[in-house]
Amino acid sequence: MFQDVLQQLIPSKEDILHIQSCADKIVSKLKVKDAKVVVGGSFAKDTWLKGKKEVDLFVAFDYKKYADKSEVISNLLKKALEKNFKFETLHGSRDYYRVLIGDVTFEIVPILEIKKAEQAKNITDVSPLHTKWVKKHKKQNEIRLAKAFAYAHHVYGAETHVKGFSGYALEVLVIYYGSFLSFFRNAAKWKGKTVLDPGRLLKNPLMELNASKTQSPLVVVDPVDKTRNVTAVLSGENYKRFIFVCKKLLKKPSAKLFEVEKEKIPKGALIVQVSMKGKTDAVGGKLSSLFSKVKRHLILEGFAVKNSRFVFEEKALFWFTFKEKVLPATIVVKGPPVS
Repeated sequence: MFQDVLQQLIPSKEDILHIQSCADKIVSKLKVKDAKVVVGGSFAKDTWLKGKKEVDLFVAFDYKKYADKSEVISNLLKKALEKNFKFETLHGSRDYYRVLIGDVTFEIVPILEIKKAEQAKNITDVSPLHTKWVKKHKKQNEIRLAKAFAYAHHVYGAETHVKGFSGYALEVLVIYYGSFLSFFRNAAKWKGKTVLDPGRLLKNPLMELNASKTQSPLVVVDPVDKTRNVTAVLSGENYKRFIFVCKKLLKKPSAKLFEVEKEKIPKGALIVQVSMKGKTDAVGGKLSSLFSKVKRHLILEGFAVKNSRFVFEEKALFWFTFKEKVLPATIVVKGPPVS
C-alpha cells in the first residue's frame, strides 16, 4: 500500500529537469560579489513532493568579509536582484526575496557561508548544513511519505498560523527512527512531553537548551546545531492530532489517509469567517494572533470553550464549540470574607 502511495509522491525526471532549468536561469543571471548561489531546501535534499514547485536558493556570502556586518547582506542581494529580476520582498529574521520563473517559485535567501553551526549569525545560515546532514542518510522516499501524511492532516508547516512540523523536523525524525513506519509506531506512543536528541549532543536537553526553546510538547535537538529545538513551534493541539492520526494509520492502514483531510467543523459550532488581504505568511501570523485573542476573551467573558480551531485554507475561519452556549442571567461573585 505504501509503495502505491509513494509512486504518487516521487517527482518525475521531467519535473526535476524543469525545475533545474528554471534554477539555472536564476543562477546564470544573479551575480553577487563575494557570494555564491546554491540550491537548498527539499529540492537539494531530494525530499520534495511531486507537484510542489517551490525552491529555496541560498546566496552564501563570504564569512570572513561579512561575519561582523551580516546585517548588510540582505540589501546587497536586493541590489543584485534589481538588475535582472522582478521580485517580492519578504520579511524574516533577514529580508529575503521571492522570484517567479515560469510556474516555479523561488525564495532567494541571503546567508553567511559557514562550516559549523557555531559560526552562524542567523538561523538561516545553518540551512546548507541541514541539507548535507539529510542527504548523507539516504532516506528520501521514507521522508516523502512522512511529509505527505503530515500535510494531509494539516500538521505540516512551521509558520505561525500552522504551528506544525517543518520539513526539516520530519526529515530528522524519520532519520532518527530509521524509517517512515518506525517513526509512526514510535510517535503513536508519545505521551506528555517527549524529548529526543538524534545527534546525542546534549546530556540533558531540557536543562541545557534555552528555556524558550523547550516550551513545545516535543523537543528534538537539531543534530547540526545543539542550541536549537527543531520542533519548537509545534503546538500542543497539533502534537496530539499527529499522535491520533498515527494510531489511526497503524490500526487500519489506508491510502486514503494520505489524501488531504477536509476540515471537519463540529455541528453547532460558532464560525467566524475573517476577510484577509496581504501576503500569506504575514496575514497568517496576524490571524493566528487574533484567533488566540478572541478565544482568550471568550473565556474571560465566562464561556467555557470546549474545542476550537483556526482554519487557513481557501478561507480564513475561526470556529469554537462551548460547554454552554448561553450564559446564566446572573452569576455569584464571591467577595472577601466578613472576618
